[in-house]
Amino acid sequence: MTRGHADKKEQDGLNRPELMSSHERQPSRTDANHFVLTFENNRLASELFGQFDQNLKLIEDRLKIDARARGNTVTISGDVAATNLARRTLDYLYDRLQKGSPIEASDVEGAIRMAQAADDQLVFPALEKKAKLTMGQISTRKKTIHARTPTQDVYMRALERSELVFGIGPAGTGKTYLAVAHAAQLLERGAVDRIILSRPAVEAGERLGFLPGDMKEKVDPYLRPLYDALYDMMPGDKVERAITAGVIEIAPLAFMRGRTLANAAVILDEAQNTTTMQMKMALTRLGENGRMIVTGDPSQIDLPRGVKSGLVDALEILDGVEGISVVRFKDVDVVRHPLVARIVRAYDAEGAAKSIANQTGM
Repeated sequence: MTRGHADKKEQDGLNRPELMSSHERQPSRTDANHFVLTFENNRLASELFGQFDQNLKLIEDRLKIDARARGNTVTISGDVAATNLARRTLDYLYDRLQKGSPIEASDVEGAIRMAQAADDQLVFPALEKKAKLTMGQISTRKKTIHARTPTQDVYMRALERSELVFGIGPAGTGKTYLAVAHAAQLLERGAVDRIILSRPAVEAGERLGFLPGDMKEKVDPYLRPLYDALYDMMPGDKVERAITAGVIEIAPLAFMRGRTLANAAVILDEAQNTTTMQMKMALTRLGENGRMIVTGDPSQIDLPRGVKSGLVDALEILDGVEGISVVRFKDVDVVRHPLVARIVRAYDAEGAAKSIANQTGM
């Protein structure tokens, strides 16, 4: 990023001490497409801009603006709408730093997405410069997770509001990770007494019978993503003790039959691989003061040909039922490597082309 010389008026502003709180902070606008933001804490400003200004460079690339840092001040130039988005993104990230949350490149990407979404939803132009960017979040003692896409924001709010939530969409959108985080949060709050994490043990090109060990050892690899998310949310020793005590239970779906799961947060992952009877069985396990989150990707069904997915069936049957929320993620919500989103789009396009060819008999 090239750095030019500020004019005298701007230089005078740089030398003037800033005593404003983050809530009082306002940009010093010098013309329609150009303003200066000053952040009162030099150390946090340095973290905000990133090493070698890499966070500013990312904002520049995504929003097509020019951002030039000097000390604790950044000068932003470009299209009016884009510079306002940059201001709101930086203001949000700085507030996060003030609260003790570090930021990474993925957090900057998420803040940009959320600022763009919030901008699209603004009805009154007068609100554009004043509206403060807010995102849903899930907090445990070990970690606080902030929404990185508008759909994640909707999902987090649905998890708080509804007793049964379906999170549907491609891999990499955070639907399972956020579900486990929410369950851990409920457990720490005392809102539930236990967490039950389950997946159908459906083979995806593998053969369980050829794996060594007993049934638990055979299915543990299928449940590994759930373990990983748990250890990310809670200290390892607490996870181990909770599993040993039965406070956290990780089991294949087949083990749920005949049970009533009261005072529990239940997560059914990879639900596209349930049969219709398995899905009905799982949903009817919900007991008093129970919460259930069902996640899956209907484009990744590994059931035998001709067997209808219980997830697809449930979405059709339960459409419009009170107390149930359905949140649908798309390729734009993928928060892994940017290439993953492009891979998802390519496969979706191929699938759509094959569907059209089958319908036309070509």
